[in-house]
Parts: sequence; structure tokens; C-alpha cells
Amino acid sequence: MPIRKPIVAGQFYESSPTELDKQLNNCFTSKFGPGDLPLKKRTKETIGVIAPHAGYEFSGPCAAWAYKEIAESKFPDTFILLGLSHSGYPSCVSLNDWETPFGIVENDKEFGNALINSSNIPQNEEAHKSEHSIEVQLPFLQFISKDNPNKLKISPIIVSPDINPGDIAKSIHNTIKTLNKQVIVIASSDFTHFGEHYNYNPFKENIKENLYKLDKTAIDQIINLNSYRFLDHIQQTGATICGKYPIAAIIELSNLLNAKKARLLHYYTSGDIINNYSSAVGYGAISIE
Repeated sequence: MPIRKPIVAGQFYESSPTELDKQLNNCFTSKFGPGDLPLKKRTKETIGVIAPHAGYEFSGPCAAWAYKEIAESKFPDTFILLGLSHSGYPSCVSLNDWETPFGIVENDKEFGNALINSSNIPQNEEAHKSEHSIEVQLPFLQFISKDNPNKLKISPIIVSPDINPGDIAKSIHNTIKTLNKQVIVIASSDFTHFGEHYNYNPFKENIKENLYKLDKTAIDQIINLNSYRFLDHIQQTGATICGKYPIAAIIELSNLLNAKKARLLHYYTSGDIINNYSSAVGYGAISIE
């Protein structure tokens, strides 16, 4: 089986394993991050997280909040990774193993094949080959799985608007139940992209405050585990949340997995990092339990 090679190593994150390890350490200890590395004990029960996928310089500390939560949770059989296609490919599964500077991450092919065979979600390696939203999650996963490197398995799935997020959630849920797998789901998404560069300028003043407010409304619907109201908010405001369909799918799947609550772990924008909000992207880390 071919290996999916990294496409944003050296751009979104360091390409040297030593430098990448240092960069990830810094994401956890950053003032924008959780402030320290994960505790060694794995006692929490986590259904899933939402984590950003920009360059680590910007979104890495936010992602560290989500991965600290995962690192302190029971280790699952499979990490289900819900990404999007910035290139516009339809929903699809990857069955390839994936490579990062830290090495190979094994694909749970049993899970992927079972999902393909029991749903209308096909395999499409071409779609995954050019997409970074799942790739940037993997070094974080490897970093927090140093105690269980051989147990780490993933099932990468692109979630696009061609299939209803609720239907994708049902298909994934049926596969989880059929195979009796313990899973943690990771939905990859940044929040609102503001500015000329993103062709989205709903406000001209108090940009930071308005950006926070706009994303808070979306995050509130995620916390309420209400995918309908979340997507409705985006439709009403035009909010440029790139991973809206992966987010809707994780909400639907979490409800099927009997989620009790969701929590906002941390939120900030790229504007907070460079103190310039003329072109800014929101980043949120959310845990679902």
C-alpha cells in the first residue's frame, strides 16, 4: 500500500524531527497554549475534539489544548480524523498509511474498509494527497502517543457537503458499533477567516471584539451539540468557518455516541499572535465528553 507523504512539512510545521519535537513542546508551554505538557495518567473519557489546522506558529498552541485533553484520556483503538477538502473534493476515506517527520502513522484499514463497504463514502487517495487539514493533526497525535507509538491507528475521512453530515455520522457510528471499536474523533477546523484576503469583511471597527463575538455564537451551538443551529448560524452570517461540515459531523456523531457535554478549552485569533487584526483567523479547541 502506498504511503501518503507529507505536503506541508517545512511550511506549516518543522520538517526535522528534532525541531518538530521542540516546536510541539513550545506549543504546549506557550502563553497561548495550556502552559504545560500533558499529565502522564490517561484517565479521562473523551469522545472527541475540534482542533485547528493552520501553521503551528499561529494555531499550534490552540491545538495543544485539544491534544492535552486527548493525551490525558484513555488510548483508543482508532483515531477518526474528520478533515475537509480545501480543493473541493467530495467526501472520501483514505486507506493509506501517512508519513510525517516523526515516521509512519498506521491506517486502521479494517475500519476504513468497513466504512466504505457499508456506506456511500468512497476511497479517494488523490483528494487526501493534496489536503493539509488532516496532515497537520498527525505530528500532535504522534507527540502525545510516545507511550503507545505502536498502538496509534488512524482513519482519515474528508467530510464535504455532497453527503449530509448526519448521514456520515450514522455510517461512522454503525462502523464503530459493528467492529466494537473504542474511538476518539478529531474534527479539523479553523474558525472565522476575516479580511480582504478571505473576501470577508462584515465589520470595519472593533474587529477583535466582533470577531470573538461572531465565533462565540458558533461555538455556543457546538457546546450545545446542535449541528442544525451551528450550520444555520453560518448560513445567516456567512461566517467563513472552513471545517463547518467536519464540525457538524462530529456533533452528530457525538450525539450518537451519547455525549454528555462539550467544553470550550481555548480560543484566540491569529491577530492576537501578531497584534494585527486586518487579516485574522479564529482558532478554537473544543472537547466533547
